[in-house]
Amino acid sequence: MITEDSYSVTLAARQLSLGYHGSTVVEEISTELPAGRITAIIGANGCGKSTLLRGLARLLSPMTGVVHLDGRDLATIPARQLATKVGLLPQQPIAPDGITVSDLVGRGRHPHQRWFRQWSADDEEAVHRALTSTGLTDLTDAPIDELSGGQRQRVWIALALAQNPDVMLLDEPTTYLDLAHQLDVLGLLTTINQQHHRTIVLVLHDLNMAARYAHHLIAMRDGVLVAHGAPDDVVTSDMVREVFGVDATVITDPVTGSPLVLPHPRPA
Repeated sequence: MITEDSYSVTLAARQLSLGYHGSTVVEEISTELPAGRITAIIGANGCGKSTLLRGLARLLSPMTGVVHLDGRDLATIPARQLATKVGLLPQQPIAPDGITVSDLVGRGRHPHQRWFRQWSADDEEAVHRALTSTGLTDLTDAPIDELSGGQRQRVWIALALAQNPDVMLLDEPTTYLDLAHQLDVLGLLTTINQQHHRTIVLVLHDLNMAARYAHHLIAMRDGVLVAHGAPDDVVTSDMVREVFGVDATVITDPVTGSPLVLPHPRPA
């Protein structure tokens, strides 16, 4: 279902290199993230996945190349305007001590406020929609510190929703969650994508989860783009060997029809 809040925004990297203190981590990546779809960035630890996500959010300035948002250079967009278009959920967000669910989610409205426009009915409605979409209406007054890991992750996603960005970037949103909570979070993001046609970009460690929930994959190794495209095209035994250094058989998932990676045992 496409609603009045639907978006169809394209984010693209062109010859993008990123790094820290003069050391290159991501090297000359060119890729386009499909508008209104879910993209998962995959690869081994330390390959540059989170660095690429930070570059797409403009938290890192390009060493070379450019990031485009609907054809516009990200570097030319004013910071407050960019915050209404691109939202980033970092890997380990930190909430102030004692803050409640509704107060934290309400902070997602800060980019929309000015000195002459304080909290409004539109802000109230945006927070209410975000809490409803994430199933948190019964926890609005609960302190964040008292929630489970899965509930806390839903609160952070609700904050990103309240921000109402065109593009949502999430760095490992399922890390430290058990299987049930991983499925809950990825199912929630799928629902958000389907209902609002929002462009969502995830860094994920679990290749099978990425193949199951994403429409588009970006596979990286040592800061370089190895493959990008639909899961059926990207997830092959050759790619798994090249990106992860693991021999595997790839079959069709009997539940979803997506690629399913079965790693081969390694000798002791």
